[in-house]
Amino acid sequence: MARIGITGHVLLGPGTAELVSACLARDLRPHAGPGLHGVTCLADGADQLFARTVLTLGGTYEVIIPAADYRARAVGPDNRPTFDDLLSRARSVTYMPFPHSGRAAYLAASEELLRRCDRLIAVWDGNPSTGVGDTADVVRLARSRGLPVTVLWPAGARRSRR
Repeated sequence: MARIGITGHVLLGPGTAELVSACLARDLRPHAGPGLHGVTCLADGADQLFARTVLTLGGTYEVIIPAADYRARAVGPDNRPTFDDLLSRARSVTYMPFPHSGRAAYLAASEELLRRCDRLIAVWDGNPSTGVGDTADVVRLARSRGLPVTVLWPAGARRSRR
């Protein structure tokens, strides 16, 4: 079974979701079928694109939620229907032991994700972290543990600002 984790940017610019989805599909296609298993924190952006791609390819995924209040505090109202749908389709859901969302909870969830996967995909523009638990931080942790990391940032991809 291929156990593949995801980390990546939340705020993707116009047209970037389509580019990233195509890259994810190309990268994951060799693992298509019931042997494909994803590990995600299901954040908006890269994580949710990954979950959709895993499902499209016939795989399963598990979700690690950083904190008890994650949905209320970190999932925007416009993203809640998608989040809820993808959460309901997960093989399993684990809640980290944090009552409140924040950098410590995000880092702990990412560390748990790294423990559960054999490989990490990072939808990352290559820029350094702006805070603990950001994409660059997770990539650094994975590499320091010897976990294979595939960075996907297709030509034309852009991040957006809220």
